[in-house]
Amino acid sequence: MRVIVNRDVCQHHGQCVFSSPDVFRLDEDGELVYDAAPDDALRDDVEDAADVCPLQAITVQD
Repeated sequence: MRVIVNRDVCQHHGQCVFSSPDVFRLDEDGELVYDAAPDDALRDDVEDAADVCPLQAITVQD
C-alpha cells in the first residue's frame, strides 16, 4: 500500500490523525507527517483517514 497526500490541497486539519494515528501525525509546527508506505494491516484505518479528509487530499494506492 502506498499513501499519497497532495500537499497543495492539504490544510492540516488533522482528521486523518484521529482515524489513523499510526500513519499520520502533526509535527510541532502543525504540519502533516505521514508514513508513505505503511503496513497493509493498517489499510482500514488509512482508508478511513482518506474518507474523512475534508479536502480529499489523501490517496491510497496498492
